Amino acid sequence: MARTSDGKEPFVWAVDQTHAPSYWFPRDCPRVCCWAAGSQVERTNSLLTLGGSKRLHALELDWLERFRHCQLYIYEFDSAPFVLQVPDAGYWVARVNIVPLAVKPVGDLLARHVEAGIELRIVKNLWPLIDAVVASGLEFSIIRKANAQPRII
Repeated sequence: MARTSDGKEPFVWAVDQTHAPSYWFPRDCPRVCCWAAGSQVERTNSLLTLGGSKRLHALELDWLERFRHCQLYIYEFDSAPFVLQVPDAGYWVARVNIVPLAVKPVGDLLARHVEAGIELRIVKNLWPLIDAVVASGLEFSIIRKANAQPRII
């Protein structure tokens, strides 16, 4: 059972392809990810248009070396036993034991971001960007913010 789970039933968790790029980071790395979806694609948002991409990821400078040296793997599963658990986050769960169909290295995480057309920002402190992303109206995912540098006041 995941440390953060409040459920009592064990699950096998999976994430859909749309949300998978938010996990191209070391496990405990704090990061903020945002993207335009649906009608948002038509609207301009300075967070995205400055870099010319439709998706932005950011991590703190203190995590850069771990990001560059991370060996991350993708587990591919048969989708049949999975049901959608959290639609906005793309989380799917299975209530049975699952054997992966394949396990593949993600490869160089920076190259993976470049190939996917995702702007990657390295910032000293995530909090100003977190605040801007939350206020932006964009779709977003903020993961492991408890591991981020303290908010600068």
